[in-house]
Amino acid sequence: MFNRTDIESAAELVYRFMPPTPQYMWPLLSRKTGCETWVKHENHTPTGAFKVRGGITYIDWVKRTNPSVTGIVTATRGNHGQSQARAAIAAGLTATIYVPHGNSIEKNAAMAAFGGRVVEHGKDFDEAKAEAMRQAEIHNWQPVPPYHDELVRGVATYALELFLAAPHLDTVYVPIGCGSGICGTIMARDALGLKTKIVGVVSRNAQSAKLSFEAGKPVETDSADTFADGMAVRVPVPAALDVYGQGAERIVSVTETEIADAIRLYFQTTHNAAEGAGAAALAALMQERQHMSGKAVGVILTGGNIDTDWYQTVLAGGVPQL
Repeated sequence: MFNRTDIESAAELVYRFMPPTPQYMWPLLSRKTGCETWVKHENHTPTGAFKVRGGITYIDWVKRTNPSVTGIVTATRGNHGQSQARAAIAAGLTATIYVPHGNSIEKNAAMAAFGGRVVEHGKDFDEAKAEAMRQAEIHNWQPVPPYHDELVRGVATYALELFLAAPHLDTVYVPIGCGSGICGTIMARDALGLKTKIVGVVSRNAQSAKLSFEAGKPVETDSADTFADGMAVRVPVPAALDVYGQGAERIVSVTETEIADAIRLYFQTTHNAAEGAGAAALAALMQERQHMSGKAVGVILTGGNIDTDWYQTVLAGGVPQL
Protein backbone atom coordinates (compact mmCIF):
# COMPACT_ATOMS: atom_id res chain seq x y z
CA MET A 1 0.00 0.00 0.00
CA PHE A 2 1.21 3.50 -0.81
CA ASN A 3 1.09 6.57 1.40
CA ARG A 4 0.34 10.11 0.27
CA THR A 5 4.01 10.93 -0.31
CA ASP A 6 4.39 7.89 -2.57
CA ILE A 7 1.46 8.94 -4.73
CA GLU A 8 2.39 12.61 -4.79
CA SER A 9 5.91 11.72 -5.96
CA ALA A 10 4.35 9.61 -8.73
CA ALA A 11 2.21 12.61 -9.70
CA GLU A 12 5.30 14.81 -9.99
CA LEU A 13 6.78 12.28 -12.42
CA VAL A 14 3.54 11.85 -14.40
CA TYR A 15 3.14 15.61 -14.83
CA ARG A 16 6.48 15.82 -16.63
CA PHE A 17 4.84 13.88 -19.46
CA MET A 18 1.17 14.92 -19.31
CA PRO A 19 -1.09 17.37 -17.46
CA PRO A 20 -3.67 16.32 -14.86
CA THR A 21 -7.05 15.37 -16.28
CA PRO A 22 -10.24 17.21 -15.31
CA GLN A 23 -13.10 16.07 -13.15
CA TYR A 24 -16.44 17.75 -13.75
CA MET A 25 -19.82 17.62 -12.09
CA TRP A 26 -22.19 17.51 -15.08
CA PRO A 27 -25.67 18.90 -14.23
CA LEU A 28 -27.50 17.13 -17.07
CA LEU A 29 -25.86 13.81 -16.23
CA SER A 30 -26.68 14.38 -12.56
CA ARG A 31 -30.31 14.93 -13.50
CA LYS A 32 -30.33 11.52 -15.21
CA THR A 33 -28.61 9.70 -12.35
CA GLY A 34 -30.51 11.42 -9.56
CA CYS A 35 -27.34 12.30 -7.68
CA GLU A 36 -24.44 14.78 -7.81
CA THR A 37 -22.31 12.99 -10.39
CA TRP A 38 -18.63 13.73 -10.91
CA VAL A 39 -16.87 12.29 -13.94
CA LYS A 40 -13.11 11.71 -13.82
CA HIS A 41 -12.09 12.23 -17.45
CA GLU A 42 -9.28 9.75 -18.07
CA ASN A 43 -10.45 9.79 -21.70
CA HIS A 44 -8.57 13.14 -21.85
CA THR A 45 -5.05 11.70 -21.42
CA PRO A 46 -2.50 11.60 -24.27
CA THR A 47 -3.51 7.99 -25.05
CA GLY A 48 -7.21 8.43 -24.33
CA ALA A 49 -7.10 6.19 -21.24
CA PHE A 50 -5.90 6.07 -17.63
CA LYS A 51 -3.22 3.45 -18.28
CA VAL A 52 -0.81 6.08 -19.61
CA ARG A 53 0.02 7.05 -16.03
CA GLY A 54 1.23 3.58 -15.06
CA GLY A 55 3.35 3.38 -18.19
CA ILE A 56 5.24 6.49 -17.14
CA THR A 57 6.00 5.27 -13.62
CA TYR A 58 6.74 1.67 -14.62
CA ILE A 59 9.22 2.53 -17.39
CA ASP A 60 10.91 5.07 -15.11
CA TRP A 61 11.30 2.30 -12.51
CA VAL A 62 12.74 -0.09 -15.13
CA LYS A 63 15.31 2.47 -16.30
CA ARG A 64 16.39 3.18 -12.71
CA THR A 65 16.57 -0.41 -11.49
CA ASN A 66 17.68 -2.28 -14.61
CA PRO A 67 19.48 0.11 -16.96
CA SER A 68 20.78 -2.74 -19.16
CA VAL A 69 17.26 -3.50 -20.44
CA THR A 70 16.85 -2.75 -24.15
CA GLY A 71 13.20 -3.65 -24.64
CA ILE A 72 9.92 -4.50 -22.96
CA VAL A 73 7.19 -6.98 -23.81
CA THR A 74 3.60 -7.05 -22.58
CA ALA A 75 0.06 -8.12 -23.44
CA THR A 76 -3.00 -5.93 -23.74
CA ARG A 77 -6.38 -5.29 -25.27
CA GLY A 78 -5.08 -1.84 -26.19
CA ASN A 79 -4.87 0.86 -23.52
CA HIS A 80 -2.10 -0.72 -21.44
CA GLY A 81 -0.19 -1.38 -24.67
CA GLN A 82 -0.43 2.23 -25.79
CA SER A 83 0.81 3.32 -22.38
CA GLN A 84 3.81 1.02 -22.42
CA ALA A 85 4.73 1.74 -26.05
CA ARG A 86 4.57 5.50 -25.49
CA ALA A 87 6.74 5.42 -22.36
CA ALA A 88 9.19 2.76 -23.56
CA ILE A 89 9.92 4.38 -26.93
CA ALA A 90 10.40 7.76 -25.23
CA ALA A 91 12.95 6.09 -22.92
CA GLY A 92 14.88 4.57 -25.83
CA LEU A 93 13.56 1.01 -25.41
CA THR A 94 11.79 -1.25 -27.87
CA ALA A 95 8.20 -2.31 -27.14
CA THR A 96 6.64 -5.58 -28.28
CA ILE A 97 2.92 -5.81 -27.60
CA TYR A 98 0.93 -9.05 -27.73
CA VAL A 99 -2.81 -8.85 -28.44
CA PRO A 100 -5.38 -11.60 -29.04
CA HIS A 101 -6.63 -12.31 -32.55
CA GLY A 102 -9.55 -10.04 -33.44
CA ASN A 103 -8.35 -7.23 -31.17
CA SER A 104 -9.52 -3.65 -31.74
CA ILE A 105 -8.22 -2.45 -35.10
CA GLU A 106 -7.98 1.14 -33.95
CA LYS A 107 -6.23 0.32 -30.67
CA ASN A 108 -3.74 -1.83 -32.60
CA ALA A 109 -3.09 1.10 -34.95
CA ALA A 110 -2.60 3.48 -32.02
CA MET A 111 -0.06 1.16 -30.37
CA ALA A 112 1.87 0.92 -33.62
CA ALA A 113 1.77 4.71 -34.01
CA PHE A 114 3.38 5.08 -30.58
CA GLY A 115 6.20 2.83 -31.83
CA GLY A 116 5.10 -0.55 -30.53
CA ARG A 117 5.44 -3.80 -32.50
CA VAL A 118 2.02 -5.41 -32.30
CA VAL A 119 1.82 -9.22 -32.47
CA GLU A 120 -1.44 -11.20 -32.51
CA HIS A 121 -1.57 -14.42 -30.49
CA GLY A 122 -4.31 -16.47 -28.87
CA LYS A 123 -8.06 -16.21 -28.58
CA ASP A 124 -8.17 -13.78 -25.64
CA PHE A 125 -6.11 -11.53 -23.38
CA ASP A 126 -5.03 -14.29 -21.02
CA GLU A 127 -3.58 -16.40 -23.85
CA ALA A 128 -1.78 -13.35 -25.27
CA LYS A 129 -0.38 -12.61 -21.80
CA ALA A 130 1.02 -16.11 -21.41
CA GLU A 131 2.81 -15.84 -24.76
CA ALA A 132 4.21 -12.39 -23.93
CA MET A 133 5.71 -13.70 -20.70
CA ARG A 134 7.20 -16.67 -22.62
CA GLN A 135 8.77 -14.34 -25.18
CA ALA A 136 10.27 -12.24 -22.38
CA GLU A 137 12.43 -15.18 -21.33
CA ILE A 138 13.40 -16.11 -24.89
CA HIS A 139 14.55 -12.59 -25.85
CA ASN A 140 15.62 -11.32 -22.41
CA TRP A 141 13.06 -8.53 -22.64
CA GLN A 142 11.66 -6.82 -19.54
CA PRO A 143 8.21 -8.39 -19.00
CA VAL A 144 5.49 -5.90 -18.13
CA PRO A 145 2.74 -7.64 -16.17
CA PRO A 146 -0.84 -6.32 -16.16
CA TYR A 147 -0.48 -5.53 -12.46
CA HIS A 148 2.61 -4.24 -10.66
CA ASP A 149 3.24 -1.86 -7.78
CA GLU A 150 4.76 0.77 -10.06
CA LEU A 151 1.80 0.58 -12.45
CA VAL A 152 -0.60 1.05 -9.55
CA ARG A 153 1.40 3.94 -8.10
CA GLY A 154 1.10 5.79 -11.40
CA VAL A 155 -2.57 5.00 -11.86
CA ALA A 156 -3.32 6.16 -8.31
CA THR A 157 -2.52 9.71 -9.39
CA TYR A 158 -5.89 10.06 -11.17
CA ALA A 159 -7.66 9.16 -7.93
CA LEU A 160 -5.48 11.62 -6.02
CA GLU A 161 -6.62 14.36 -8.40
CA LEU A 162 -10.27 13.38 -8.05
CA PHE A 163 -10.24 13.15 -4.26
CA LEU A 164 -8.40 16.45 -3.83
CA ALA A 165 -10.98 18.15 -6.05
CA ALA A 166 -14.02 16.38 -4.57
CA PRO A 167 -13.20 14.96 -1.13
CA HIS A 168 -16.90 14.88 -0.22
CA LEU A 169 -17.75 11.98 -2.55
CA ASP A 170 -19.81 9.28 -0.86
CA THR A 171 -19.03 6.58 -3.46
CA VAL A 172 -16.78 6.12 -6.49
CA TYR A 173 -17.47 3.48 -9.15
CA VAL A 174 -14.41 1.96 -10.89
CA PRO A 175 -14.30 -0.69 -13.64
CA ILE A 176 -12.09 -3.74 -13.09
CA GLY A 177 -9.95 -5.53 -15.67
CA CYS A 178 -6.75 -6.74 -14.04
CA GLY A 179 -7.28 -4.35 -11.14
CA SER A 180 -4.76 -1.50 -11.25
CA GLY A 181 -7.49 1.15 -11.48
CA ILE A 182 -9.57 0.08 -8.50
CA CYS A 183 -6.47 -0.67 -6.42
CA GLY A 184 -4.99 2.74 -7.17
CA THR A 185 -8.29 4.36 -6.21
CA ILE A 186 -8.44 2.45 -2.94
CA MET A 187 -4.84 3.35 -2.10
CA ALA A 188 -5.38 7.06 -2.85
CA ARG A 189 -8.51 7.13 -0.71
CA ASP A 190 -6.72 5.48 2.18
CA ALA A 191 -3.65 7.69 1.79
CA LEU A 192 -5.87 10.77 2.13
CA GLY A 193 -7.79 9.33 5.07
CA LEU A 194 -11.18 9.54 3.35
CA LYS A 195 -14.24 7.37 4.00
CA THR A 196 -15.40 7.24 0.37
CA LYS A 197 -16.80 3.84 -0.60
CA ILE A 198 -15.22 2.22 -3.67
CA VAL A 199 -17.45 0.04 -5.83
CA GLY A 200 -15.90 -2.18 -8.49
CA VAL A 201 -17.64 -2.89 -11.79
CA VAL A 202 -17.33 -5.89 -14.11
CA SER A 203 -19.14 -7.07 -17.20
CA ARG A 204 -21.69 -9.79 -16.56
CA ASN A 205 -19.83 -11.72 -19.28
CA ALA A 206 -16.45 -11.38 -17.49
CA GLN A 207 -17.06 -11.80 -13.78
CA SER A 208 -13.78 -13.22 -12.50
CA ALA A 209 -13.11 -10.23 -10.22
CA LYS A 210 -16.63 -10.29 -8.76
CA LEU A 211 -16.58 -14.05 -8.21
CA SER A 212 -13.12 -13.81 -6.64
CA PHE A 213 -14.19 -10.92 -4.38
CA GLU A 214 -17.21 -12.89 -3.17
CA ALA A 215 -15.26 -16.15 -2.72
CA GLY A 216 -12.28 -14.50 -1.03
CA LYS A 217 -9.92 -16.29 -3.40
CA PRO A 218 -9.07 -16.17 -7.14
CA VAL A 219 -11.79 -17.65 -9.34
CA GLU A 220 -11.15 -18.06 -13.06
CA THR A 221 -13.90 -18.10 -15.68
CA ASP A 222 -14.10 -20.08 -18.91
CA SER A 223 -14.66 -17.00 -21.06
CA ALA A 224 -14.72 -13.21 -20.99
CA ASP A 225 -16.70 -12.31 -24.08
CA THR A 226 -17.61 -8.64 -23.73
CA PHE A 227 -17.30 -5.68 -26.07
CA ALA A 228 -15.96 -3.81 -23.03
CA ASP A 229 -12.52 -5.18 -23.89
CA GLY A 230 -10.76 -3.43 -21.01
CA MET A 231 -12.68 -5.71 -18.64
CA ALA A 232 -12.37 -8.89 -20.75
CA VAL A 233 -10.25 -10.87 -18.27
CA ARG A 234 -10.73 -14.55 -17.36
CA VAL A 235 -7.96 -14.93 -14.81
CA PRO A 236 -7.90 -12.58 -11.79
CA VAL A 237 -4.64 -11.16 -10.46
CA PRO A 238 -4.10 -12.38 -6.87
CA ALA A 239 -2.11 -9.30 -5.82
CA ALA A 240 -4.91 -7.04 -6.99
CA LEU A 241 -7.53 -9.17 -5.26
CA ASP A 242 -5.58 -8.76 -2.02
CA VAL A 243 -6.23 -5.01 -2.28
CA TYR A 244 -9.77 -4.73 -3.63
CA GLY A 245 -10.86 -7.77 -1.66
CA GLN A 246 -10.26 -5.73 1.49
CA GLY A 247 -10.80 -2.19 0.25
CA ALA A 248 -13.85 -2.32 -2.02
CA GLU A 249 -17.39 -1.96 -0.72
CA ARG A 250 -18.84 -4.36 -3.30
CA ILE A 251 -18.53 -5.34 -6.95
CA VAL A 252 -21.40 -4.84 -9.38
CA SER A 253 -21.89 -6.62 -12.70
CA VAL A 254 -23.45 -4.82 -15.67
CA THR A 255 -24.87 -6.21 -18.91
CA GLU A 256 -23.72 -5.42 -22.43
CA THR A 257 -26.97 -3.48 -22.95
CA GLU A 258 -26.39 -1.43 -19.79
CA ILE A 259 -22.86 -0.61 -20.97
CA ALA A 260 -24.13 0.51 -24.38
CA ASP A 261 -26.83 2.61 -22.69
CA ALA A 262 -24.14 4.30 -20.58
CA ILE A 263 -22.01 5.09 -23.65
CA ARG A 264 -25.02 6.82 -25.20
CA LEU A 265 -25.77 8.61 -21.93
CA TYR A 266 -22.24 10.02 -21.77
CA PHE A 267 -22.58 11.36 -25.29
CA GLN A 268 -26.04 12.80 -24.72
CA THR A 269 -25.19 14.54 -21.45
CA THR A 270 -21.48 15.43 -21.78
CA HIS A 271 -20.61 14.86 -25.46
CA ASN A 272 -17.68 12.67 -24.44
CA ALA A 273 -16.81 9.38 -26.12
CA ALA A 274 -16.49 6.39 -23.81
CA GLU A 275 -15.35 2.88 -24.65
CA GLY A 276 -17.12 -0.08 -23.08
CA ALA A 277 -14.98 -0.32 -19.96
CA GLY A 278 -14.94 3.47 -19.75
CA ALA A 279 -18.74 3.56 -19.52
CA ALA A 280 -19.06 0.62 -17.10
CA ALA A 281 -18.87 2.77 -13.95
CA LEU A 282 -21.75 4.92 -15.16
CA ALA A 283 -23.69 1.79 -16.11
CA ALA A 284 -23.33 0.55 -12.54
CA LEU A 285 -24.42 3.90 -11.11
CA MET A 286 -27.51 3.86 -13.30
CA GLN A 287 -28.27 0.32 -12.10
CA GLU A 288 -27.99 1.51 -8.48
CA ARG A 289 -29.34 5.04 -8.93
CA GLN A 290 -32.18 4.60 -6.44
CA HIS A 291 -29.67 3.59 -3.77
CA MET A 292 -27.44 6.56 -4.68
CA SER A 293 -30.24 9.13 -4.85
CA GLY A 294 -29.18 12.53 -3.50
CA LYS A 295 -25.58 11.48 -2.79
CA ALA A 296 -22.32 12.78 -4.26
CA VAL A 297 -20.90 10.09 -6.52
CA GLY A 298 -17.81 9.74 -8.74
CA VAL A 299 -17.55 7.63 -11.89
CA ILE A 300 -14.23 6.91 -13.57
CA LEU A 301 -14.43 7.34 -17.35
CA THR A 302 -11.33 5.22 -17.79
CA GLY A 303 -11.02 5.57 -21.57
CA GLY A 304 -12.62 6.69 -24.80
CA ASN A 305 -10.91 4.35 -27.26
CA ILE A 306 -13.87 2.65 -28.90
CA ASP A 307 -13.64 1.55 -32.53
CA THR A 308 -15.66 3.69 -34.94
CA ASP A 309 -17.96 0.90 -36.14
CA TRP A 310 -18.85 -0.11 -32.59
CA TYR A 311 -19.49 3.50 -31.64
CA GLN A 312 -21.77 3.94 -34.63
CA THR A 313 -23.67 0.82 -33.59
CA VAL A 314 -24.09 2.11 -30.03
CA LEU A 315 -25.19 5.61 -31.03
CA ALA A 316 -27.74 4.04 -33.38
CA GLY A 317 -29.25 2.24 -30.38
CA GLY A 318 -27.57 -1.14 -30.73
CA VAL A 319 -25.07 -3.29 -28.84
CA PRO A 320 -21.81 -4.33 -30.56
CA GLN A 321 -21.59 -8.05 -31.31
CA LEU A 322 -18.32 -9.96 -31.05
